[in-house]
Amino acid sequence: MEKIALVVGASGITGSNLAEKLIAQGWTTYGLARNPNTEINNLIPVAADLLSQDSLESAMTDISPTHVFITTWMRQETEAENIRVNSLMVRNLLEVLSPQKSVQHVALVTGLKHYLGPFEAYAKAGTLPVTPVREEHPRLDIENFYYAQEDEVYAAAERDGFTWSIHRPHTVIGKAIGNMMNMGTTLAVYASICQETSRPFRFPGSGAQWNGLSDVTDARILAEQLIWAATTEAAHNQAFNITNGEVFRWNWLWYQLAAWFGVEAAGFDGTIHPLEVELANDGPLWKEMAAKYHLKEPDLNRLASAWHTDLDLGRPIEVMTDMSKSRQLGFLVYQDTRASFFDLFAQLRQEQLIP
Repeated sequence: MEKIALVVGASGITGSNLAEKLIAQGWTTYGLARNPNTEINNLIPVAADLLSQDSLESAMTDISPTHVFITTWMRQETEAENIRVNSLMVRNLLEVLSPQKSVQHVALVTGLKHYLGPFEAYAKAGTLPVTPVREEHPRLDIENFYYAQEDEVYAAAERDGFTWSIHRPHTVIGKAIGNMMNMGTTLAVYASICQETSRPFRFPGSGAQWNGLSDVTDARILAEQLIWAATTEAAHNQAFNITNGEVFRWNWLWYQLAAWFGVEAAGFDGTIHPLEVELANDGPLWKEMAAKYHLKEPDLNRLASAWHTDLDLGRPIEVMTDMSKSRQLGFLVYQDTRASFFDLFAQLRQEQLIP
C-alpha cells in the first residue's frame, strides 16, 4: 500500500529533516505548517492553523495520510497555557483526520522535559530523575504539556484504532530558521560573533554541565527512528528515547567547536554566563555582519535561541539518556556528536547563514 506521510511542523528542525528522509524513501509527503516549507523538493506544502479546526478541515480536504508525524509545539507564557494550547493542536488535528479512517500510525515528538519537568520547574530540586533517564520512569507529579499531548494521542488511538509512538530526544541538532529551540545554530552564531569581534568563545553554562556527561540528538537520527517506529510492528504503541548513541563532556566538546571556528575557547570559570546576556546587544552587529558577508538572515533572533541554550547548558545535573529500549528492538543507528555539530556548521556556511 502507498505510504502517505503528514509531517506536522515541516518547517522546523525535526520536521524538515524527517520530510527529506521520507521523500528519499519514496513516501508521498505532505508538510503542514502555518508557513509551510517550500524549499524541500517534492514536499507538498499544506498551510493550516492547528488551533482552528475550520482551517485544518479546509487544508486537509482530499488528503488522507496513512502516517502522521507531529513535530511541532507553540511556546506560551505559563505551563497551564502550554498545556491548553499544545494539547488543543494535537486534538484538533486528530479529530479532523478521524472521519477519513486513513491513519494507521501517529508519532509524537516530545523530549527530555518529560523527565526533567516543564519550563517553570525545569531541572529543579524535587523533580530530578536518576540519570541516565529511561522510558520506564514514571511521570513527574507536576503539570507538563508533553503529558497532555501524549494523552491526546492515546485517546485518539483508542477512538480510531491507529498505532502510536512517542519519541523523546535530548537537544536536537540540525538546521532551521525561526526555530524556538536551536542550540546548534545558536552556538554557530555565537562563535561567528566571537570570531568577528575577537571575543572569547565562553562556555555559558553550569559546572555540572561542563564536567558531567551529556548527549544530544542529531535531527537526522531522530528522523530515522521516527520512520523505524512507524514501520516496525514491534515498536508500535511504545515510547522511545532517542539520542546519537554516545556521550561526551562539554569540557571536551567546547574546545572542538571553538577550533572549528578558529576562536579562543574559555571554559567554565565558576560562574554561569547566560548567552541571553552575552548576545543581548548583538542584533545590530549581526545585521552588519549579514551585509558584510552577504548572509541570508540578518535577524539574529531568527537564528539564535539563546534562552533555550541557557536552559540546557545551565542545568544543575549531568543529563544523559538510556537508549537500550529501541536498541533491543533493532534500532541500531549511531551518530558521532562532533560530526553532528561540524556537519551543521558546514551546512550553515554553505547556505550563507553564517560567515
